[in-house]
Amino acid sequence: MSDAPDDLPPPAPPPPPFAPIASEPPRRSMRGLAWAVLLAFALGLAAMAAAMHYYARWTATKAPTAGAAPAAAQPVVIVPAQGTRPGGPGPVIDLDELSTREGELSRQLAGLEARTASVGQSAAVASGNATRAEAMLIAFAARRQIDRGLPLGYLENQLVQRFGATQGPAVTTVRQAAASPVTLEDLRAGLDAIAPDLVTGASSAGWLASLRRELSSLVVLRRAGTASPMPSERLSRARRLLEAGQVGPALAEVARLPGAAQAQNWTAAARRYVDARAALDTIETSAIAGTAPAPVAAALPAPAQQPAPTPAG
Repeated sequence: MSDAPDDLPPPAPPPPPFAPIASEPPRRSMRGLAWAVLLAFALGLAAMAAAMHYYARWTATKAPTAGAAPAAAQPVVIVPAQGTRPGGPGPVIDLDELSTREGELSRQLAGLEARTASVGQSAAVASGNATRAEAMLIAFAARRQIDRGLPLGYLENQLVQRFGATQGPAVTTVRQAAASPVTLEDLRAGLDAIAPDLVTGASSAGWLASLRRELSSLVVLRRAGTASPMPSERLSRARRLLEAGQVGPALAEVARLPGAAQAQNWTAAARRYVDARAALDTIETSAIAGTAPAPVAAALPAPAQQPAPTPAG
């Protein structure tokens, strides 16, 4: 039996081990978190805008130094003053900058004009040198044809165009010499053919006069250092002069021989040879000096065809 009284209430049951704790829903904490996220987003946008602004200003200041055109080639930009309103004063123009750029442009234009003048002068000099070279080639080619005893061909028209206006007589002489050419070999062969008659002169003066001349030339008095006047010595000197190409002195020696009157054909041929070379010298001098004008379309009349005298006499 228990000593406890029967009227006491029964004991309360023990609480559960994990009883739920009653609490109010977190409305205020969620609202603050949302405001913090919005504020952080706004600050991020502001920071990005500021970074883009400063980056654009930095690239604008650095770009001209990397690949911009020279200051003289940049156009003048008139920037309105800061704070200018549409109804306010007009833009400000930097007169010093304009004056500086105008001076640079003037110097550049002067340099271009100087270069243009130099190029024009160089072109004129080059054209003159080309014309002189062509004239020299034509003159030298004409001499080669004359020396070989060949006709001029196309060179005849070139001679007329290049030198007909300034050296007309020389061109005519060369054309006549080409029409009936005489070479150095022709003169040598002709002199050998008429040598006996030149030395004795028997055909023109008779045998008696020739005998007297031979007797008078047996003893000849002359100064030391002077050439011998004997016909045989003169003929030898004439041959040596022809071998050296000196037709003029050879012609002078032949003219002093006893039979010079019988060598009229040879003498005429030798004179034509000398005249043709003198005319060629005149044309070549004109070509070298650059006095020959540019070629023209005019042409001289054809030279008169003359029968070529035989050098044999």
